[in-house]
Amino acid sequence: MDNEEIRLNKYIAMCGIASRREADNLISEGRITINGNPAKAGDKVSKEDLVEFDNKTISPVKSYVVIAYNKPVGVVCTEKDAHAERTIIEDINYHRRITYAGRLDKDSEGLMILTDDGDLIQAMMKGINAHEKEYVVTVNKKFPDKFLDALEKGVYLADLEKTTRPCKTERISDDCFKIILTQGLNRQIRRMCEAFGYEVKTLKRVRIMNIELKGLAHSEYREIEGDELEKLYSLAGLR
Repeated sequence: MDNEEIRLNKYIAMCGIASRREADNLISEGRITINGNPAKAGDKVSKEDLVEFDNKTISPVKSYVVIAYNKPVGVVCTEKDAHAERTIIEDINYHRRITYAGRLDKDSEGLMILTDDGDLIQAMMKGINAHEKEYVVTVNKKFPDKFLDALEKGVYLADLEKTTRPCKTERISDDCFKIILTQGLNRQIRRMCEAFGYEVKTLKRVRIMNIELKGLAHSEYREIEGDELEKLYSLAGLR
């Protein structure tokens, strides 16, 4: 970063604190200051400014890390929550500050990608980019093929007043299937199944874009490197 001014939310993302959208929330919550003064939405900063988050100085990361992590059921996707038995940050206990690109609810498990590269997080979370995420889902009873056909065509979710994008599915067993989504509505798969009278018993994310879960036990993580990392950045539109 040279001495040019950039928007504060981008600066916060460059520091690996949060995505730009989440950075806007931190600013509105009064957790960011510039040269000792409360920051405002739309503020710009340069390398000459002192930017603090929760009273701690932050600065752009010089080299980024990207990790794949297997979230167990029960771990909560939040950085701080006094009521959570265990947060994702506590479970990983990584040696530097990282945050996650997309969530899994407490009752779900599987692959998550965490990084201190705010631009990567921003690119991965933009719904318009339609990045693939693959899940294995078990429901509470046997289902006919027409259930999967209906999921693939898109499901109207009344409580969200939205229709899901067309997706891909594949039967695994009488009560288990694979589904590939290109969007991330809140508890989307659970809501889609509930719309047809099915309750999700287990939900595991096994792939995000080109990154696969395989080989990781619960709470384990690995750093993404080499060609795999280059392809992730390419798919995210950052190469």
